[in-house]
Amino acid sequence: MSQPLQISADTAIKLSKQLGIPIEHLMHMPKHILLQKLGELAKAEAEANTAASSPSEDEASGDKPL
Repeated sequence: MSQPLQISADTAIKLSKQLGIPIEHLMHMPKHILLQKLGELAKAEAEANTAASSPSEDEASGDKPL
């Protein structure tokens, strides 16, 4: 059986909330699965930030309202 992850209680609580996983499941999750989920979370956040900061269609095409 795998050992619990070596992370602090504060980190476990934050990850549990961000990933939507009970702390008990998080602490016994294999490291490679946790890294995969963290990668997916980071990718989703990056896409959200990119979408929020991208210019609107009018600004991107160079058209200005008359």
